[in-house]
Amino acid sequence: MPSKKPKTAKKPNPLLSLIFLALFISGIYTIWNPIGTPKAEKVTLDEFIKDVNAGEVEGLELEDERINYYLKDQSSKYTIKERGTSIYDLLNGSDENILNNLSIEVVSTSSRDIWLSIAPSLIFFLMIIGFFYFMMRGASNSNNQALNFGKSNARMHDKEKSKTTFKDVAGVDEAKEELEEIVDFLKHPSKYTAMGAKIPKGVLLVGPPGTGKTLLARAIAGEANVPFFSISGSEFVEMFVGVGASRVRDLFKKAKRNAPCIIFIDEIDAVGRQRGAGMGGGHDEREQTLNQILTEMDGFDVGTNVIVMAATNRPDVLDPALLRPGRFDRRVVVDKPSLKSRSEILKVHSKNKPIDKNINLKHIAQQTPGFSGADLENLMNEAAILAAKHNQKTIKQKDIEQSIEKISLGPERKSAVMSDKEKEVTAYHEMGHAIVGHVLEDCDPLKKITIISRGMALGATWFVPEEDTHLYTKQKFEHEMASLLGGYVAEEMIFGQTSTGPSNDLKRASKMARQMVTKYGMSSLGPVVFGNESDQVFLGKDLAHTKSYSENQAMEIDKQVANFVKEAYQLAKKILTDNRKQFIKLSKELLKRETLSREEFIELFEGKKLKKKAS
Repeated sequence: MPSKKPKTAKKPNPLLSLIFLALFISGIYTIWNPIGTPKAEKVTLDEFIKDVNAGEVEGLELEDERINYYLKDQSSKYTIKERGTSIYDLLNGSDENILNNLSIEVVSTSSRDIWLSIAPSLIFFLMIIGFFYFMMRGASNSNNQALNFGKSNARMHDKEKSKTTFKDVAGVDEAKEELEEIVDFLKHPSKYTAMGAKIPKGVLLVGPPGTGKTLLARAIAGEANVPFFSISGSEFVEMFVGVGASRVRDLFKKAKRNAPCIIFIDEIDAVGRQRGAGMGGGHDEREQTLNQILTEMDGFDVGTNVIVMAATNRPDVLDPALLRPGRFDRRVVVDKPSLKSRSEILKVHSKNKPIDKNINLKHIAQQTPGFSGADLENLMNEAAILAAKHNQKTIKQKDIEQSIEKISLGPERKSAVMSDKEKEVTAYHEMGHAIVGHVLEDCDPLKKITIISRGMALGATWFVPEEDTHLYTKQKFEHEMASLLGGYVAEEMIFGQTSTGPSNDLKRASKMARQMVTKYGMSSLGPVVFGNESDQVFLGKDLAHTKSYSENQAMEIDKQVANFVKEAYQLAKKILTDNRKQFIKLSKELLKRETLSREEFIELFEGKKLKKKAS
């Protein structure tokens, strides 16, 4: 059964508060302005006596020194007499017949005087009561919050309301198989316990961002007939030491009451980092929280039938005690999808969209190497937006291809106006990349060349691999570097100088050359790795980088890096020199058309004439 929610303080009814305030104001107004007192004109005593002698007064009301009198024309007036003076003394010289017919009434003011005397004290007393009432209510709310401060914020998911199942997850068959086994264990524990098998304590989902780790957890919530608690690792950590550990205890207490069940901790690296890492890594609250998680997962309390699932894209920073058997027994890798997996993911994300029947999802998958599941979902969403923008009834192939270019290269910036000189330099620069990459066999196939600004770049040359690549050879690196330097060489050949355009190309080529030397052992220095990547976890990369070699060795590394870059430069220069005629011709055609597809580039490179200029 789900745990009971803590009782919260009842909020005051705003309607009752308004009614109380209205009655209070009405009472004060009534005290100071009694109902029934007519609006009267103030006159002097002489005028009052004159009205009485004239026989116009019908009746009098005496309120201490105040005389209210009413005329026969229904109007009213009042005057003030001296204290202790009788009304008969004032009207001593008046006609007796008039006085005999005059109605005189004495009004007692003692009760009103009492209210007027106690009203200030009463108001002050009510203000004090109201002050203490609101103070006590605030203290009550604070106490409730203090009592709940160490409670877990884990959300319990109702399996009947969950719409995500394993059918909604594509492209991660191996991970699904591992998790389906866990679900089956929870559904039919007897067949596993009969073989002496124990329920796994923990499952760690590892993979890059956007590969579907959280989606898999939601699918388990939809598949398993057991309670499912989900929480983020950052929800444990607070400013006060001990709160995180308290929340962990409360979470596992809830889980044990609902066992067998599943706990899912997203982004566990927020609390699971290595302990005692020194500067930048030590954090008492986080370490205490981690210690409590370790104790709950595999401490003295055994046989709880609670499976802990966690997701992270930084397994390298997790504490070793968290990863040992008995804690997280299984590590499920959720990697970026392969070509086949991308096709399946595209099918899932195109289910509820009006897709044109001629769309080839396999062809789309071939154009999206390195895309994660989240990237592919975003791709289909961008294609749907583009189709709706053009008032189409279905999503077409061109919409998806344009969306791929938008995501990979950035949106077109046709408003970014370049001068004719800049356009010319950009055209030769991009064509230098294209020709070198096309001639060298280990470079990926050319997809498109454009001098229309995209993102932060003035132009783009897009190479797309035909299949997923997992291994890079030395020649592959050398050809890729030569292609990167093709733009630099092209500017130097045609204009005799270079611009700031190749800066990013030079940066990428230099980084690639350094990795060949220090990481992959592809230089003449031999199969040695220079530097220790594991030291770059908690502090900055530059600050934490520890040199495991001498200064003389560092000089040799720099020489090797420079040699690799120079060799790539010479290779690119040779290719552009040997193909100078096609290079200049293609650059002029690109300057005229602004965009060339792969097919158009190959036709021009082979000396064929293109059809009518693309519109």
